[in-house]
Amino acid sequence: MSDHQNLPPVVTVVLKGYPRLSETFIAQELLALEKRGHRLHLISLRHPTDKATHPIHDEIQAPVTYLPEYLYQEPLRVFKSWLRIRKLPGYKKAKKLWVKDLWRDKTSNRIRRFGQALVLAAELPENTEILYAHFLHTPASVARYAALMTDKEWSCSAHAKDIWTSPEWELSEKLQDLKWLVTCTTFNTQYLKKLAADPEKVSLLYHGLDLDRFRIAKNKKHLLDGKQAPVQILSVGRAVTKKGYDDLLNAFKQLPENLNWHFTHIGGGTLLSDLKKQAKDLGLESKISWKGALPQKEVLAALRKSDLFVLASRVAEDGDRDGLPNVLMEAQSQKVAVVSTDVSAIPELIRNGKTGLLVPERNPEELSKALELMITKPDRRQDYSDRGADYLAQHFDAAAWIDKLAVRFPAVEKACEPALDLTE
Repeated sequence: MSDHQNLPPVVTVVLKGYPRLSETFIAQELLALEKRGHRLHLISLRHPTDKATHPIHDEIQAPVTYLPEYLYQEPLRVFKSWLRIRKLPGYKKAKKLWVKDLWRDKTSNRIRRFGQALVLAAELPENTEILYAHFLHTPASVARYAALMTDKEWSCSAHAKDIWTSPEWELSEKLQDLKWLVTCTTFNTQYLKKLAADPEKVSLLYHGLDLDRFRIAKNKKHLLDGKQAPVQILSVGRAVTKKGYDDLLNAFKQLPENLNWHFTHIGGGTLLSDLKKQAKDLGLESKISWKGALPQKEVLAALRKSDLFVLASRVAEDGDRDGLPNVLMEAQSQKVAVVSTDVSAIPELIRNGKTGLLVPERNPEELSKALELMITKPDRRQDYSDRGADYLAQHFDAAAWIDKLAVRFPAVEKACEPALDLTE
């Protein structure tokens, strides 16, 4: 018997990019699975672009294999993979499926995914028991083709953009082929169940928040009322259309001039330069700090200094939208009062008038009114933040949810290595 047959089974996890600062919920899940004894091998469709990483990425032990990001960059690797995989019984089935998909989606992206699947199938980690894709669009396509080629099962975790920008035919057919799917909101779950021939394949699995890493703040007092020292307002998110930062800037412009506040934004994104120009044109430049993308420790430090967290999420023109942003949970863990919009699954966490305030999307006027109320009423912020932290602990503790995921993978002996506490 060879040595690798004595090793525990491998869960091969297919990711769009790794590591990514904006996907702490994935890193949180990977580390939790490892601590429960699961042996992972990460497959990334793209190389990392962030200059920094979170401390949690250093704790994850799983090896990472990078597939050719573009096929022309590694043609020999792709060709050798094809020579090897074309002999497998599953190759013809996978090719037939891919041709059918390509006929309906005539894009270079679709061609690239099949080439990446060839490489994944040829280089599949030994003892792979199941392929597990994060995101139901491109990572799931690669996992699906490779699983068919190698006669493996595959499963998926679906989130937001991957669901709402994908055509229904593709979602339905993937749901037909996979073993099971988890998704992070009730909103998503209901939609995907309607598209699935077998709705039982689809389950709710909140990401939740690691409350060992983000310990609930104690003794935080909301005292500032916007009259003397500035109320500190924070938002963490990529500068992309669905985050609604242009709406937020317009809402800030409508606040009374005598209010004392300061806004800090953390995050990268393609629209950052446009937002900075908009802020300057609105005369808000002196009241805003743009910090760019930051690692988790610095985000946590910023949350602790903040009074109010705001996220003006909206549905983009292409259907892209937030699911349930983890940054809202992180804010609640530090007892920062929250103002957001009633988009997608946000109301599942932020209960309007109880654990925060919600306003309609794309409505700077209503958003401005909510901000003014929260800036001037520290007692309201205190009430919402206290209730929000309690609700978070009761319903969104990641430890409880990760156990529901871990049991779906091959059984292993549970690891006992203690978690690293980054909150001290």
